[in-house]
Amino acid sequence: MKRRLIMNDIYNFAKSIQNFPRSLTGNGVRQTLSAIKKINNNLKKFEIPTGTKVFDWTVPKEWNVIDAYIINPKGKKICDYKNNVLNLVSYSYPFKGKMNLEKLNKHLYSIPKQPFAIPYVTSYYKQLWGFCISHNKRKKLKKGIYKVIVNTKLFKGHLTYGEILIKGKNKKEILLSTNICHPIMGNNEISGISVLTYLSQWISEIKNKKYSYRIIFIPETIGSITYICKNFKNLKKNIVAGFVLSCVGDERSYSFIPSRAGNTLSDKVAKHILKWKVKKYNSYTWMERGSDERQFCAPGVDLPVCSVLRSKHGYYPEYHTSLDKLGTVATKKGLGQSFKLYQEFIMAIEKNCIPKTTSLCEPFLQKKNLYPKERQNISFVSDASNFISLSDGKNDLIDIAEKCNLPVWNLYELVEILKKKKLIVIKNIA
Repeated sequence: MKRRLIMNDIYNFAKSIQNFPRSLTGNGVRQTLSAIKKINNNLKKFEIPTGTKVFDWTVPKEWNVIDAYIINPKGKKICDYKNNVLNLVSYSYPFKGKMNLEKLNKHLYSIPKQPFAIPYVTSYYKQLWGFCISHNKRKKLKKGIYKVIVNTKLFKGHLTYGEILIKGKNKKEILLSTNICHPIMGNNEISGISVLTYLSQWISEIKNKKYSYRIIFIPETIGSITYICKNFKNLKKNIVAGFVLSCVGDERSYSFIPSRAGNTLSDKVAKHILKWKVKKYNSYTWMERGSDERQFCAPGVDLPVCSVLRSKHGYYPEYHTSLDKLGTVATKKGLGQSFKLYQEFIMAIEKNCIPKTTSLCEPFLQKKNLYPKERQNISFVSDASNFISLSDGKNDLIDIAEKCNLPVWNLYELVEILKKKKLIVIKNIA
């Protein structure tokens, strides 16, 4: 895939799904999964019935919106859901009635410090109805009688998620996950959906894949809990690395959230690639986690999953507001950069191995035609000698790259040369 072409494809896909009315459940989620399936036909949808027990949680009712708005005293429609899905508190229960401004204000949400922003508010597990409005517009509301219409349906339906399984030579798996419950906002979470959709397509095209890939599109928290509950044994047995893709669309600094253990293959690969590709990035602790890494790394689950983002959720001003726009916050360039970075993560895991030297003491490189006559290529000898000296059958490729102070991709070809010359043997990680 050419870089500019894939950037355009990811961005155009993001635009195509931005207005789907996504929430924890419902038809907007299904629309999004149908769009993903058009890019990667291997996606399968799963429907988990309302009331299903998943560990300490219960799958909630399904929620869909027919219409929602307010009519002001002059007969003008405001807070219209059809104009912006953020205008309605997600999971608002049905309501129809009239009330004065004082009573209406108890059901309105705005952000005084961001007067032009419509906030994103949810009420998944507490029964209420409400509308979100910019603070500037809220201040202009006049006294009088307002008509409120919340035409929603909460019923025993399903929680829906999508999964793509891509088989490699090995049954051991890499887990890649993103959320499909956030509506309209560009960085959180249209970016994760779009980048992972095209990453899944790219992974499908890798020849001779070492690992299998488990790629999931799930609603946040209840989706990951449900998925883990339904797939616990397989996840525990086979996952060797994993990443949560969230907020990967802007062009600001990168962010890293470690797994709970902090020393998994995922952590090691992420920090190494970030060091060489990004140079400076924000490194957070496990105590600053925020997305589904909370569930994948929970005690007893303990999957090797970390998260690499651009601006961390909750740490950029447009987060969870209408200001988080596709084209301004999440950009074509930002989406493309994150796609490329995750390609590097995947390749580093695919190429990773544990080399072991076949000789005692240093091998005679000249006899193997590995000692260049040209002085400018003498660095090859240094790299090869250092590599072999660290090939003790304990260090993996990332460890060796770190100790040699080289980016791991500089070692990919060297490994193949030394294997061909029978100077090392290779042990796979899994």
